[in-house]
Amino acid sequence: MRVLFAGSPAIAIPAFEALCNTEGIELTGVLTNPDTPKGRHGAALPTEVGGAAEQRGITSILKPEKLDAGVREMVGALKCDLLVSFAYGRIFGPKFLALFPLGGINIHPSLLPKYRGPTPVQAAILNRDEVTGITIQLLAKEMDCGDIIMQEELPLTGKETAGSLSETVAAKAALMLPVALKKIAAGKAQGIPQNQMNIEASYCSLISKEDGFIDWKLSALEIEAAIRAFTPWPLCRTIHNERELIILKAEVFNGSVESDGQPGQVLGQNKNYGILIRTGRGILAVSQLQYQAKKALLWRDFLNGARDFTGSILG
Repeated sequence: MRVLFAGSPAIAIPAFEALCNTEGIELTGVLTNPDTPKGRHGAALPTEVGGAAEQRGITSILKPEKLDAGVREMVGALKCDLLVSFAYGRIFGPKFLALFPLGGINIHPSLLPKYRGPTPVQAAILNRDEVTGITIQLLAKEMDCGDIIMQEELPLTGKETAGSLSETVAAKAALMLPVALKKIAAGKAQGIPQNQMNIEASYCSLISKEDGFIDWKLSALEIEAAIRAFTPWPLCRTIHNERELIILKAEVFNGSVESDGQPGQVLGQNKNYGILIRTGRGILAVSQLQYQAKKALLWRDFLNGARDFTGSILG
């Protein structure tokens, strides 16, 4: 079976590697986003999937700005049977999907129809879900609405960051994909329509850097979840003495304190938990933080260099 793989970020690399190593699969090309300027010198570099494809020596690596007639002509020349997509970031139109006799499948890191959209990993953490999962669905005209051919749950501990959960999802998806491909090759990939799952559809949206700014009127539970959901990007941040301060690690503090304070006020410290900050409901204990453009510090080292921190009001 000849396959075109569409993907861009690092989360898609294990699935890409699984395609390369699956018996009976010929990876005929890779579709990824265009190179973008990165680093201090702004050199144009490929996406993570694009770089992996180059290392594999794949010659047909397509990096179009849009999926127009010219791209369809190049894809058609590859004579692929199936399109496999994971975090490509664009919607495939009917003319594009018509190039593949077996259609297309998409890997989505949620239990669809829950968290349709571009940020399901972060959404599961932000909402403090106890379980998430991975869905392999048939590509459809509408985003993340295709019939489900495989779905597996992943329990959550409440300690995951977006980075760590993405790694878990990526590894699990790489194990599921070859099984799904064998079902398709054997004509046994019977999809279940999402409207039969008895689960109400929900959606998640793109995340911006501004989403990382902490609203200290929120509860400690909500802020702690946001810190994990926005690691490694865009990171949660606040303002102290007109300087941007990044909160890297924290947990909800369940002990007692002498002072009530107001949301965003630094109450003091606890030797076992870290710096205590009042929120709209509860107290957040911060264990690792850093000023913008400075190195990350454990809370004791940070306080040694910021002796005016206790008592200050952040934000």
